[in-house]
Amino acid sequence: MTATKKSTKTVGFSDEELAAMKEHGQELKKAARRGAKADLEPDVLAKIAEMAGPDRSMAERIHAIIRAAAPDLAPRLWYGMPAYAKDGKVVCFFQSAEKFKARYATLGFSDQAALDDGTMWPTSFALTKLTPADEKRIAALVKQAAG
Repeated sequence: MTATKKSTKTVGFSDEELAAMKEHGQELKKAARRGAKADLEPDVLAKIAEMAGPDRSMAERIHAIIRAAAPDLAPRLWYGMPAYAKDGKVVCFFQSAEKFKARYATLGFSDQAALDDGTMWPTSFALTKLTPADEKRIAALVKQAAG
């Protein structure tokens, strides 16, 4: 009789999701060591620089748009992706297509974002490229989200 090897893969999460959760744990530990007032923008810029082609160029533009539209939002990493927080809570984030093997990148907003519009409103947007009109809309959304 041969022994069967037990799977270590967590049911319900992809390898990419598990890696992102592990990365988030490391981010939290690193942030705790640095202190609440630490400037995390260099970490965000380094993560953006690691991205491939279209994701990198979109992340660079989105970073610049967010910093200009809502300078009070603090850059930080969130599950290994660039995010922007107010009072320590993530308001918006960029998720590369490559990281999760998706066909589009995502610009997302958390429940901390002040985007409420009636009883239903969008909280994330699929991005395949950025046009000047998209950039203008992102700036307006981020400004509103930052409240």
